[in-house]
Amino acid sequence: MSASPTPASGQVRMNPPVFYFSATFILLFGIIVIAMPEQAGAWLLAAQNWAANTVGWYYMLAMTLYLVFVVVTALSGYGKIKLGADHDEPEFSYLSWAGMLFAAGISITLFFFCVSEPLTHLAQPPQGEAGTADAARQAMQILFLHWGLHGWGVFAFVGMALAYFAYRHNLPLALRSALYPLIGKRINGPIGYAVDGFGIIATVFGLGADMGFGVLHLNSGLDYLFGIAHTQWIQVGLITLMMGAAIIVAVSGVDKGVRVMSDINMLLACALLLFVLFAGPTQHLLNTLIQNIGDYLGALPMKSFDLYAYDKPSDWLGGWTVFYWAWWIAWSPFVGLFIARISRGRTIREFVFGVLLIPLGFTLAWMSIFGNSAIDQVLNHGMSALGMSAVDNPSMTLYLLLETYPWSKTVIAVTVFISFVFFVTSADSGTVVLSTLSAKGGNPDEDGPKWLRVFWGAMTALVTSALLFSGSIDALKSAVVLTSLPFSMILLLMMWGLHKAFYLESQKQIAQLHSLAPVSGSRRGGWRQRLSQAVHFPSRDEVYRFLDTTVRPGIEEVSAVFVEKGLNVVTQPDPTNDSVSLEIGHGEEHPFIYQVQMRGYFTPSFARGGMGSKELNNRRYYRAEVHLSEGSQDYDLVGYTKEQIINDILDQYERHLQFLHLVR
Repeated sequence: MSASPTPASGQVRMNPPVFYFSATFILLFGIIVIAMPEQAGAWLLAAQNWAANTVGWYYMLAMTLYLVFVVVTALSGYGKIKLGADHDEPEFSYLSWAGMLFAAGISITLFFFCVSEPLTHLAQPPQGEAGTADAARQAMQILFLHWGLHGWGVFAFVGMALAYFAYRHNLPLALRSALYPLIGKRINGPIGYAVDGFGIIATVFGLGADMGFGVLHLNSGLDYLFGIAHTQWIQVGLITLMMGAAIIVAVSGVDKGVRVMSDINMLLACALLLFVLFAGPTQHLLNTLIQNIGDYLGALPMKSFDLYAYDKPSDWLGGWTVFYWAWWIAWSPFVGLFIARISRGRTIREFVFGVLLIPLGFTLAWMSIFGNSAIDQVLNHGMSALGMSAVDNPSMTLYLLLETYPWSKTVIAVTVFISFVFFVTSADSGTVVLSTLSAKGGNPDEDGPKWLRVFWGAMTALVTSALLFSGSIDALKSAVVLTSLPFSMILLLMMWGLHKAFYLESQKQIAQLHSLAPVSGSRRGGWRQRLSQAVHFPSRDEVYRFLDTTVRPGIEEVSAVFVEKGLNVVTQPDPTNDSVSLEIGHGEEHPFIYQVQMRGYFTPSFARGGMGSKELNNRRYYRAEVHLSEGSQDYDLVGYTKEQIINDILDQYERHLQFLHLVR
C-alpha cells in the first residue's frame, strides 16, 4: 500500500485545491451571515430542525458505528498492528502519553456545560416530570452520554486512521489517505482534496462553536467580577483579543512558554475540581459519581439508539444529542491529528483503549462532581434561581454555583483565568491543525506554513463572530450540525477503507508464512565462517562497505532483470548511504518494496567483555536489516553473498506475489 519506503519529503506548502475550496466556502458563509444576521439565524435554525427531524437517526447510528468499529478492531487480531513500522517504538513513555491524552480531554466547554446542561435537563427533561429525583438521575445519564464513549470513539477512529496510513504506509498525514484502499492514487486528485476540504470546513465550525461557548463563558465571568456587560461587540472584542494571542503564539515559536502555562492550568483545573468535591457535600458527590457511572454503562446500549420516537415530537433531540454528535464529528480532525502525532509506535489496541478511557475518566468525574453539586443546590437547598439561570443564561450558571462556596470571588477569578488559558491554547492548536490539513509536502510530523495559521485563525474568528451575531447559541449549534453532515459520511468511507487495509495486512502476513522458494545456501566459507560471523559485531564502516560492494550490486542486477521483464522499477538513492532500496510497481496493485537499511545497536555485554578493552564498552555495532513496506523484518544480511541477497529479494518478491494473489 505504501507509496514509498520513506516519508514524503520536500518543503511544506499550501495545498491549493484543498485551501481554495474550504476557504471560499467559509469566507462566503461568514460574509452572508454578517450581511444578513437575522435572516441567516432563521435559516440556520430551520435547517437544524430539518436535520434533526430528517437525519437525526443517521447521526445516532453513525456515532454508534464509529464506537463499535474501534472497539471491535482493538479486541480483534488487528489490535496487535502497530501505528507505524513493526520496529517502531513509542516516542513517549506510558506516563507522558497518558498525560497528553489527559490534556486532550480538557476544554473550555467543560466549564460552560458542566453545570448548565444537567440543570437544563432537570428543568426540561426529554421524558418524565421536571424537577424530580428521577429527572435528576436522567439528567446525569444524558450528560454522561453526551460526554462519554461515543465522542472519544470518533476521536479514536480518526486518530487511528491518520496514524495508521501516515506512519505505517508513508502516505500523507491527511484525511484523504484513509481512502487509499478504495481509490488508490486518486486520493491526490479531486476526490481526495474534497475529503480534506470537507474536513477543514467541519473543523472550522467545530472550533467556532467551541470559541463561541468559550467567549460567552468568559464574558459572564468578566461581568460577574468587573461588571463588563453582555453585548455582541464585547464578545467580538474578546474573540479578537484571544484569537490574536493564539495566532501570535502559533507563528512566533513561543509556545513552549504557553505549554508550561497550560500545564500549570491543568493543575489549577484539577485543584478546582478537588475544591468543589471537598468543600461541597463530599459523600453525596462520591455516591452519585459511582451511581452515575453505573446508570450510564447500564443504559448505554439503549441510549445509543434512543430517538424518543414514541414521545410527543419536540426539538429536544436536535438541540442536544444530534448537536453533540455533530460537534464531536467536527472536532475529530483536530483532536485526531493531535493524538495521532503522539501515538506513533503504539499498537492499535493500546491506542484505542488509551484514548477511550484516559480522558474519559477525568471528563466524567468533572461532569459528575460539578453537575451533582448544582443539582443538590436546586433540589435540596432551594436555589431555584440557579436552575432558572441554566435555561435563561447558561454561561453564568457555573459562577452562580461557585458563589455558594467559600472564597467565591477568588475561586471565580481563578476559573476565569483557567478558561482564558484553555481558550488560547485550544485556538493556537486549532490554527496549527488547520494549517496542516490544508498543506502538503514535508514529513508527517511537520506543521503547516505560518501564514496559513494566521489565515485560519482569522477565519475561525470570523465564523465565531458571525454566528454570535446571527443568533448566539442556537446559531452555533445549527451551523455545526449542518457542516458536519457531509463529513460524517466521509468518515463512514474512511471506516470502509481502514477495514479493507486491515484485511489486506492480514493477508500479507499469511503470505509471508508461505516459503515459495528453496532456502538459500549457506553463507560463504562454510560453518566455521558462519560461526565467526555470528559472534562478530561489525563497525559502521564495515556495513557501509558491505552495502556498497555487495548489497547495491545485487539490487542493481536484479533490478535490470525486472526492467527487462517490463516491470516498473524504482531504485531510490539515499544521500546518507545508510540504505539501499528497490521498489517494483504493479499498476494499481500494491508495490513491492525491499530496502536494506543500516541500523546501530549497543554491543551486548558478553561481547564487550571479550574485547578486553574498557574503551570499547560503549561501542556500537551495526546491521544491514531488511525492511519491507510494513517495516523491519528483523534479520541481518551482513555476511551474505551477492547471490544469496538476490535469492532473498526473490523470496520476498514471491511472497508479495502470493499476497497479491490472496487479495484479488
